[in-house]
Amino acid sequence: MIYPQNFEQKIGFDQIRQLLKEKCLSTLGEERVTDMTFSDQHDKVEELLNQVMEFVRIIQEEDSFPDQFFFDVRPSLKRVRIEGMYLDEQELFDLRRSLETIRDIVRFLHRNEEEEESDCPYPSLKRLAGDIAVFPQLIGKIDSILNKYGKIKDNASTELARIRRELASTMGSISRSLNSILRSAQSEGYVDKDVVPTMRDGRLVIPVAPRLKRKIKGIVHDESASGKTVFIEPAEVVEANNRIRELEGDERREIIRILTEFSNVLRPSIPEILQSYEFLAEIDFIRAKSYFAIQTNALKPALENEQLLDWTMAVHPLLQLSLSKHGKKVVPLDIELNQKQRILIISGPNAGGKSVCLKTVGLLQYMLQCGMPVPMHERSHAGIFSNIFIDIGDEQSIEDDLSTYSSHLTNMKVMMKSCDGHSLILIDEFGGGTEPQIGGAIAEAVLKRFNQKKTFGVITTHYQNLKHFAEDNEGVVNGAMLYDRHLMQALFQLQIGNPGSSFAVEIARKIGLPEDVIADASEIVGSEYINADKYLQDIVRDKRYWEGKRQTIRQREKHMEETIARYQT
Repeated sequence: MIYPQNFEQKIGFDQIRQLLKEKCLSTLGEERVTDMTFSDQHDKVEELLNQVMEFVRIIQEEDSFPDQFFFDVRPSLKRVRIEGMYLDEQELFDLRRSLETIRDIVRFLHRNEEEEESDCPYPSLKRLAGDIAVFPQLIGKIDSILNKYGKIKDNASTELARIRRELASTMGSISRSLNSILRSAQSEGYVDKDVVPTMRDGRLVIPVAPRLKRKIKGIVHDESASGKTVFIEPAEVVEANNRIRELEGDERREIIRILTEFSNVLRPSIPEILQSYEFLAEIDFIRAKSYFAIQTNALKPALENEQLLDWTMAVHPLLQLSLSKHGKKVVPLDIELNQKQRILIISGPNAGGKSVCLKTVGLLQYMLQCGMPVPMHERSHAGIFSNIFIDIGDEQSIEDDLSTYSSHLTNMKVMMKSCDGHSLILIDEFGGGTEPQIGGAIAEAVLKRFNQKKTFGVITTHYQNLKHFAEDNEGVVNGAMLYDRHLMQALFQLQIGNPGSSFAVEIARKIGLPEDVIADASEIVGSEYINADKYLQDIVRDKRYWEGKRQTIRQREKHMEETIARYQT
């Protein structure tokens, strides 16, 4: 279950779909992108991810994968299921080339057939190719009808060969007659020396100045737009031109007969051919996902058949693509949710990255369960959730007469009713939108129910009581979006274990609020709150300091071990 209806829009997955469609080679793949759905079946998600990662390897390591002709001829095939209908030349050419592509892909994936599956370089894609039918006889039959440019061959039938021979002969005869008439007219001065016969309405004619048109016996067929030239069909070639018209009609009828005859041969195989096109559609779809994975440095984390988030260096792909245009990088996210710490309460200043963190979790988990690799470190582990719920942004509705807060409460009601131990809930500004004291109390009561249901979640808040709840209740853990006190700027880093300060006083001071206003506000809220917030900032600062020290010690120990090993060698 995914909630609410505009879930994809809220996390940005609608943009992912659009980017994938742009990477498809045909409408075959685009349809698959439109139909892509969230799955909570571990084995299915695993197989979909394996298919994409195998195709990524094909793109990076192989240069012979056949992906040149992806034509969607399904509408044409469905049309010719009706007796008497036929494929035209272009449709037949597209069918031939795409059938060749299907055949070559199946061959590519089934090469070294005697290999054990464990030795096969692309086992998931090979399973997908399975028993997909290829149609060598049909390809051969089309090759007997079309040349390499997709035009009907002269020898597609004996009758067509005869018609085209007579056409060529008659055209040659007309051409000789016209050239003779033209030379005579040029010597008499009726026609300019550089004039050549031309075609008008399918008939060979001679261009002549209007004042001289009576000098050549024949039929005036057309006049140039400027009126300075008329096109005359000499009387001597009228009969031959008529014969050409007849022969062209014969040629068209014979071509239609050949195409109809082929379509009759094709008709019994259409259901099987359509099935092969579903395979081609799937390959186009997998290919698009693979190119997107390469573009965003995405991979398949270790996928566990349980509820789990253990991500290292996870990145929001849309943010990454947007910032890379300006030469900037996204600050990666490290996050862990497991049976001991299922719900993460993130606090910290506004514009500190809390919502981005929330959306990153929602988007990456959803992408993963739609069978898309995700940008994170390879040592990451990910689980499977049956339901994902999100409550983010202003949901004020004029039609339903709901305030923002009422809308949030409606979402909470749905979540409390539907969530369980296999659910992931994502809530931004939990309890916001109403009077803080009761808003915080209701939020805490709802959070208590979520915890009792053993659900998983990421929740952002400013409320102190929720931070205290996380400290006092097993299954819920605090997290802080880090902030540099000296530079007064967000670091966009998540640190799990301690709540974050909102840095309200510091931000007010930086913006330039008068000092007496700040002092007055501090007095109103009380020294206990100010001191607690300051201690919180100190704890986060000290934790960052010691974390940095620990990293330095780790690097020095590694360097020392390498040096000792070198000396021992």
